[in-house]
Amino acid sequence: MRLSLLGLRGDKGRDPEVTGLAVDSRQVAPGHLFAALPGTLAHGGEFIQYALRQGAAAILTDRQGATIAAAELAGSDAALVVAEDPRAALAGAAALWFATQPGTMVAVTGTSGKTSVASFTRQIWQLLGHRAISLGTMGVQGDFQARLAHTTPDPLTLHRVLASAAAEGVTHAALEASSHGLDQRRLDGVELRAGAFTNFSQDHLDYHKDFDDYFAAKALLFNHILDEGAGAVINIDDPRGRQMAGIADDRGLELTTIGRAEGADLHILGQRYDATGQDLRFSYQGQAHLVRLALIGGFQAENVLAAAGLAIAAGDDAARVIATLPELTTVRGRMELAAMRDNGAAVFVDYSHKPGALASALQSLRPHVMGRIVVVFGAGGDRDRLKRPLMGEAAREHADLVFVTDDNPRTEDPAAIRSEIMAGAGPEAVEVADRAEAILRGVDALQPGDALLIAGKGHETGQIVGSDVYPFDDAEQASVAVAALDGRI
Repeated sequence: MRLSLLGLRGDKGRDPEVTGLAVDSRQVAPGHLFAALPGTLAHGGEFIQYALRQGAAAILTDRQGATIAAAELAGSDAALVVAEDPRAALAGAAALWFATQPGTMVAVTGTSGKTSVASFTRQIWQLLGHRAISLGTMGVQGDFQARLAHTTPDPLTLHRVLASAAAEGVTHAALEASSHGLDQRRLDGVELRAGAFTNFSQDHLDYHKDFDDYFAAKALLFNHILDEGAGAVINIDDPRGRQMAGIADDRGLELTTIGRAEGADLHILGQRYDATGQDLRFSYQGQAHLVRLALIGGFQAENVLAAAGLAIAAGDDAARVIATLPELTTVRGRMELAAMRDNGAAVFVDYSHKPGALASALQSLRPHVMGRIVVVFGAGGDRDRLKRPLMGEAAREHADLVFVTDDNPRTEDPAAIRSEIMAGAGPEAVEVADRAEAILRGVDALQPGDALLIAGKGHETGQIVGSDVYPFDDAEQASVAVAALDGRI
């Protein structure tokens, strides 16, 4: 394919035949376009020299990258494309290169709930008879499956997966749109029918300079990615939700609001909880509906209605969509029932690893629990330190018994991380370094009517210590602990 057919213009009128795309110079083959992008640790311009040695036919970069490799480029026949935003240019080129996408796609952004909303949307579509996938933190699931390294993968990976899924007959796709992915233009070139916003709380301040910068990244889904006339499903119960709804409205998007707030289009009228799920009453277009959800946590109502809103905005009949809701199942590691003690106490595993998410998970669990709530959690290393005491405060406020343990310490001192959490968790919290021991002690503390929430790692099957990943599964550890304490093994 000619460079110009990828929407790119080479210097000096050069328009070479491009045989492939690469963002890693080690993967460049003769005839490839190499995208030398700015990075957090190094600029891709440093690797242009290697890409040229590998036979790259074209280089896409910014002015800084072109300056870094000026000498090598001057002596090369490769076409140089200098773009103000090379990430966006690469995303557009990737869309043109891979050419095919599922015909109906939606995306969801927000601090929490993205994985659940994407999964629920995919499940709704499958129940309606569509061949569908969800793509994000859990990889690619549904009628086509693949592993992913990032919630929102780089454009080459993303468009390769979408094209492969479409080739396998997938017609519908629900994507998680992370703030990193939106900020780095990874979703540019994806043709979306609708987008959703779940909520907004502290996260990723190790990447974004402040809250406003973080919110601006989320808003890119509505003021940049979605075309005029596409659907926007916004949770207006969130303090930032009405602001996001205003952005969507100014963009000319078809707005559907959800929440408990008066006037919401998908309006939550009431919830009734029990040990295995909840009854949800809501209204849509003047008609009230009552559905049974086999889901734990009050916040799941918003997630389910966001998914329903996306499916409706993407073209499915509202009545048929609503009829599927009782059949939805929880996402692995999202308020997942991992084990039950013989005394009736339940153990749940959840991915909540941010202050707002942990508070929401504990608050949402409370109506399902007659006794005490016990929580086991930690915080990840090499990530936003400011959230650690806030997570401790959330646990102290919303749980009855708190165990602070290790999460994924990575290259940080685990004891230092725990100390920062304990500053917020207070003197009544119990510090247990070993996560397996903390889970065992949490399970052992359960009395009839109690519940344990193991938070932070959710679906993960490994614990990152230093640069090593050791096998560790919270749900598996919970099952082993329950079996041992109840004499089943």
